[in-house]
Amino acid sequence: MISIHDNEIISYEVDFQKSKITLNTLGGSGDSDTTYIEFIDVLAHMFETQLQGSIILDISTFDIDRFSKHNKELLEKQKNYGWPMHYETIEDLLEYLQNENYNYYVISASYGFNGWIVAKEYDIYN
Repeated sequence: MISIHDNEIISYEVDFQKSKITLNTLGGSGDSDTTYIEFIDVLAHMFETQLQGSIILDISTFDIDRFSKHNKELLEKQKNYGWPMHYETIEDLLEYLQNENYNYYVISASYGFNGWIVAKEYDIYN
């Protein structure tokens, strides 16, 4: 897999219609090649500290149960608004996400942009 450590995020696109998020980055270590990080079958995301010059430290993949544990308050708050989808209980949501093979991706930054994405997979390419 292509390394994204120390890549600078130059832009990103959230395509709700295609359920896809693409991060456009420039390679670290003086590499000027554009690297794309594409999240596929995206259900939900949350980004913070979006700053010019943001640098990626890593993208970690976790089981979906970690998503519900770390975002319980948010899920309870947004439940009646149909976010990230309609569900009766957090347990119902978690069961659906597990059955549909969703993952919890956490984007860590050396500087700036960080957050998480719930999606089925992601790919890195030039």
